[in-house]
Amino acid sequence: MTNTLQTMRKISKTKNKGALKKTLKPIYRSKVKKFTLRDSNSLEWGTALKPAFQDEQSNVRIYSGDCVDVLQQIAKAEPNGCIDTIFADPPYFLSNGGISCQAGKMVSVNKGTWDKSRGADLNHEFNRKWLEACQKVLKPNGTIWVSGTAHVIHSIGFAMQQLGYKILNDITWVKPNPPPNLSCRYFTHSTETVIWAAKNINSRHLFHYHEMRRMNNGKQMKSVWPILPPATQEKEFGKHPTQKPLELLNRILLSSSNTGDLVLDPFMGSGTTGVAAVQLKRKFVGIELDSIYINTAVKRIQQAERMPRHEQLPLAQRLF
Repeated sequence: MTNTLQTMRKISKTKNKGALKKTLKPIYRSKVKKFTLRDSNSLEWGTALKPAFQDEQSNVRIYSGDCVDVLQQIAKAEPNGCIDTIFADPPYFLSNGGISCQAGKMVSVNKGTWDKSRGADLNHEFNRKWLEACQKVLKPNGTIWVSGTAHVIHSIGFAMQQLGYKILNDITWVKPNPPPNLSCRYFTHSTETVIWAAKNINSRHLFHYHEMRRMNNGKQMKSVWPILPPATQEKEFGKHPTQKPLELLNRILLSSSNTGDLVLDPFMGSGTTGVAAVQLKRKFVGIELDSIYINTAVKRIQQAERMPRHEQLPLAQRLF
């Protein structure tokens, strides 16, 4: 078991071996807003953690590295948990030579070595490892949301049960205009699942039932959510192959967190969770291996910080 975990850690870190050596270099060239690395002694979580980006005014921190390593350091500093809400978009293990359709053209679905399947056992061991690390940093009543397709979501659900999470809902995110199935041998893939779970069976989880009902024209909100893919403006500073729409993250945070809560994304990507957190006045911690996506996330978050308050609010809040 130990050798297997070491192998998974080595694979995860090798993913961006070259990029990690230059993690901070491209960030300093950001044209949006200059920022500097903070003195480690000023960090609440001790000298072992140095954020690649920190904005004290908006309560945003971004760490570059393996999420399990960073989460373990946070857990040491906060043994009772400090995170209110987690959104995680882990690898789906889909980059195995398949094809898809984009803008009417056949394209590869390969996203990088980090998304390659290593087999069911190793994939599940990886999922259990990071989910266990997330569970340790959650507050007693904290909750976690994890997205995935059929390739990974069943492993996620099983790992949660093994670790003692309390599964609350499985949300079906429906994509109204999905890419066609080119082989014509399967139904068109048009959904993703988002599992919502509490830290353990004793958790008294937060749910803004009345807010969700108000957003749904006075009716109970169902667990099927039709939401369009990310809008063009959400990719202004660069594209991420698995980017989630801002509307999805806004709804998640509105339903299960309060103003001032601490939100964490262990697979931050291009920073959609951070943008939603800034818009909704939540604190945010992001973890990401790839310096290119860290740079994109910083630009997006800084743009959200500069927007007038009425433009920051999600569409649902502006309409009601």
